[in-house]
Amino acid sequence: MGQPVRNVTIVGGGTAGWLAAVLLRKVLDDRVAITLIESPNIPTVGVGEATVPNMPQTLKLLGISDQEFFRTCNASFKLGVVFSDWNTDRHGKFISYINPFSSAPQLQGYDWADFYRHFGAGQRDYVQSYSPLMDMVRASKGPRMLNLPKTDSRLPYAFHLDAVKFAELLRGVGVERGVTHILDDVDGVDLDERGFIAAVQLRDHGRHPVELVVDCTGFRSLILGDALKEPFVSYSKYLGNDRAMAVQIPHPHPEKLEPATRSTALGAGWSWRVPLFNRIGTGYVFSSAHRSDDAARDEFLAHLGPAGKGAEPRIIPMRIGRARNAWVKNCVAIGLSGGFIEPLESTAIHMTDMGVRWLATHFPDTDYAEPLRRQYNKTVDALYNEVRDFICLHYALNNRTDSQYWIDARESLDVPDRLAALLELWAHRPPAHTDLETQYLFTTSTYNTVLLGKQVYQTGFGVKRPDSGIRLDRGAWMRALDQTAKVNAAEVKRKADHRSLLRQLRGEAGPVRTPGATTLNQPTLGLPQAGGQPLPRSAKELAENGAGLL
Repeated sequence: MGQPVRNVTIVGGGTAGWLAAVLLRKVLDDRVAITLIESPNIPTVGVGEATVPNMPQTLKLLGISDQEFFRTCNASFKLGVVFSDWNTDRHGKFISYINPFSSAPQLQGYDWADFYRHFGAGQRDYVQSYSPLMDMVRASKGPRMLNLPKTDSRLPYAFHLDAVKFAELLRGVGVERGVTHILDDVDGVDLDERGFIAAVQLRDHGRHPVELVVDCTGFRSLILGDALKEPFVSYSKYLGNDRAMAVQIPHPHPEKLEPATRSTALGAGWSWRVPLFNRIGTGYVFSSAHRSDDAARDEFLAHLGPAGKGAEPRIIPMRIGRARNAWVKNCVAIGLSGGFIEPLESTAIHMTDMGVRWLATHFPDTDYAEPLRRQYNKTVDALYNEVRDFICLHYALNNRTDSQYWIDARESLDVPDRLAALLELWAHRPPAHTDLETQYLFTTSTYNTVLLGKQVYQTGFGVKRPDSGIRLDRGAWMRALDQTAKVNAAEVKRKADHRSLLRQLRGEAGPVRTPGATTLNQPTLGLPQAGGQPLPRSAKELAENGAGLL
């Protein structure tokens, strides 16, 4: 039997590396030393990034206070994602809907979606029929009341944050708690006679022996890909977007801080909008087969309007897919080095978080037992497949005909076999709890939100079957709609203004200070001096500097 692993070496910094470091420092015995090696020569440029609802629990686990987090990372609340212009209704008008973090309730033992599909909800869409979220977004309300504890919320939430500031916060926490931090470049990787990683060669510090190494080197995949030659599994036949650009812009209306991410469909992809406390992070994810870089830039800047004046977004190639195995021999890839799926659902930090937690629960000794590696890889693979399928759903169910890109996204891209079978089933009934193989992040409630938000049953995707065997009580439905409308209206009224809530959480006193040009021109924030701040110049820089695409 092998000896206990006493040292974990993380190669690469940024959000992935430092989140791995502080989580492992927290959950592993103190006898395991954590060392993080990152290059001092990679420039740091940040864009707004969004998270999913596990992040509040992660911050609590790490002992990071609300005030420290919100102040350091210029964070804001995220109640969901608003999708605009991905589909049209029966009259050809573009649809907008919100994908929330909360699940729909049940009524008389049946899913809310069953009632909605049978009877509709008047002028309210599916989510509005049970949730106040869209009204809260329009009113710029946060998920809590002022001067009350965080438990004052029946609404799950996530965060928007500055990815670089978040990495800096995690670095400070990690170093304070005993993580050894080495600033140096990795110039080579040594393998032993078994093909395991024996050491990394550092430019200034020389040979650094390793036991278990965590590869957080981004798209370079310096350890898993370059040294161990683990194949990359491309998702390009399922997802056609392969380019991105991003900038930071000022808030056009600083006091109206939306508590939601926005995804707006454009001619060859989609644009994200992430409102931080002090600015907005925005960008365009697109297909190079349908737009040249210059044409995409022109389209994106036109979409931004006056807010994008002077902005100079740079093009970032995206490698969509994953390593065949995230754990090979004594190396585990976390973050972009393990894989990347376009950031439509803000899953990057979540997948890093889960990858580290799963590593802790499968933590090996120096034999690196095959059953541990096999189960870890199986679990990580299932998460990637789940995220891939859910992202593919958005494209497969678009009904736009005004752009060849959207036609190709629907008709030319492959649909994963598992999702294709589900779509055939859901043409006859909405998703049910027993349909999905995994629900690590996306549940049947989330799938219902997309299908009903896109109005697929009204516009011809599905077959409405009121005689399917379910006998639903229309009177009970109408009473439930009336009751939820009253509850939701009261919920919106009592919640705090989003910016005021953030100011309180940041510990700021006095009148609200508008984060306009004066704030944005403070060099210490690393923000643009005029117009927008571009992304790094290369995928390598993006991969290693901690900047995030959602």
